[in-house]
Amino acid sequence: MVLTVSLVLLFGLALAFLLKTGALGPGSAFTAVIFGFLLAGTGAYGPVNGLLTALAQAVPGIDP
Repeated sequence: MVLTVSLVLLFGLALAFLLKTGALGPGSAFTAVIFGFLLAGTGAYGPVNGLLTALAQAVPGIDP
């Protein structure tokens, strides 16, 4: 069975965990979210998306 999880959901859960444990303050979390929004609207979106796609395709191909 193949399970696909959105990276947005994954990073959202990680951010929520960091907030709950106190490792990250609300101001820092807000800054991280806004930075992600702004980054998505720049020319850096293509290379970052390409890198994440390549990593996602490489992980299942790793032999233990």
